[in-house]
Amino acid sequence: MPIDIRLTEILAAGPQPLADVLAGPATGGPAADLIVLPAQQLASAGIDAYLGVPAAGLAAHGDAAPAAGEFSAAVPGRPGGPGPFLLLGLGDGTPAAMRAAGAAIGRRAAAGRTILTSALVGQPAGAVNAFTVGLLLGGYRFSMRPADPAGEVKLLVDGPDGHADELAAARAVAAAVALARDLTNMPSARKNPAWLASEAVAVAADSGLAARVWEPAELAAQGFGGLLGVGSGSASPPRLIELRYAPAGASRHVVLAGKGITFDSGGLSLKPADGMKQMKTDMAGGAAVIAVMSALARLGVRAAVTGLVAAAENMPSGSALRPGDVITHFGGRTVEVLNTDAEGRLVLADALAYADTMLQPDVMVDIATLTGAARVALGTQIAALYASDEQVAAELLAASRASGDELWRMPLVDDYRAGLDSPVADLANVPTLPGPRAGSVDAALFLREFTGGRPWAHLDIAGAARSSADEGANAKGATGFGTRLLLAWLTAA
Repeated sequence: MPIDIRLTEILAAGPQPLADVLAGPATGGPAADLIVLPAQQLASAGIDAYLGVPAAGLAAHGDAAPAAGEFSAAVPGRPGGPGPFLLLGLGDGTPAAMRAAGAAIGRRAAAGRTILTSALVGQPAGAVNAFTVGLLLGGYRFSMRPADPAGEVKLLVDGPDGHADELAAARAVAAAVALARDLTNMPSARKNPAWLASEAVAVAADSGLAARVWEPAELAAQGFGGLLGVGSGSASPPRLIELRYAPAGASRHVVLAGKGITFDSGGLSLKPADGMKQMKTDMAGGAAVIAVMSALARLGVRAAVTGLVAAAENMPSGSALRPGDVITHFGGRTVEVLNTDAEGRLVLADALAYADTMLQPDVMVDIATLTGAARVALGTQIAALYASDEQVAAELLAASRASGDELWRMPLVDDYRAGLDSPVADLANVPTLPGPRAGSVDAALFLREFTGGRPWAHLDIAGAARSSADEGANAKGATGFGTRLLLAWLTAA
């Protein structure tokens, strides 16, 4: 995983933990290139002997109170002693503020550098988890070049066991998000459906999961017309990836379905050139599903979970799906394809119909970079939530607040469903009625047709799946959005 940080925990002891560590070389504390101290701890840290200026005077200075995730100017240490020191803002100590603070340190953990921080001393378990996740994700880098040596962050922790469980959980979540980012950031010259399937199988082997990959001939024999139709224009045939987690005593079964379009040209409804630049990331939903599955055992999730990734490449060619074609999905429902660039709903429809008919779960959640309309409505920080079940909606919104993957619930407007009627098939993949439409709502209503009336939620992550800059816990490129959210939801049950 390209998280360029090694974490070392130092169990704090004594009335002034940072001062005690700095005074004791045997603990490994002073061997740091930079010491990061929360601004709130400055006056009471007992480190006057190491600062080049009195702590009391520095604490009274306005620059000593940076906002959450921001640093003050560097404070030099005394000649020959530890330092320099940076003061870090923790804000109000909420999970969001602690994630931002952790990410700020993670970005400073350059190759060959060691940072020591006391930011976790005196913090509750939730803050420890959020800070550590932010720190690790702030250190994420993706590159096709050989990796640089990792930087090191020494975390000063307190409490009877040094928050061992919270730190382990934070590591598991951050590793899962990094996996989702890795898969999503991989260029499509390598990342075709077969490659994605092989990566998923390797993840399954490492994570104690059962895996099945549906090959093209099997998909054809079983009637997966959505996957086959979308993938028909590509030299790389589609796959359906199925991962299974089945802990003993599970009382409910959850299906997660992810859109796995490894490149989306739009097909014969061709996108403009600028619209294709980020389309290697159009399988971000599928990446999130694989990543979530990788962490379930480590986090002790009690539910049985099946992950489905509908993987295809949407390309134009002489064999490609044409506007006006009618396809038959798994289970027999027919769809008139009026826009081949509305392909994500076609592959997800197969996955949902298969889950409903064959897996019979208690609840289904799909996740996809589905519509530009969701990005227009909610921007790049928030994903759209649609749900047919009030309890599922409430649980996902609570997990959103806990994890930092923000959701906004959108309406499933039944009156809009008539717009998807087709004169030649059971429904059309885009509205047939003239005039402006709520594109994200239409897509959700289309998917609902394949859920069999089961409790279901749809996450449209078209805006939140990608970041144009390093910001908060996100690195430029794929964000891994939905991984933290779904893990928080599944571990809370």
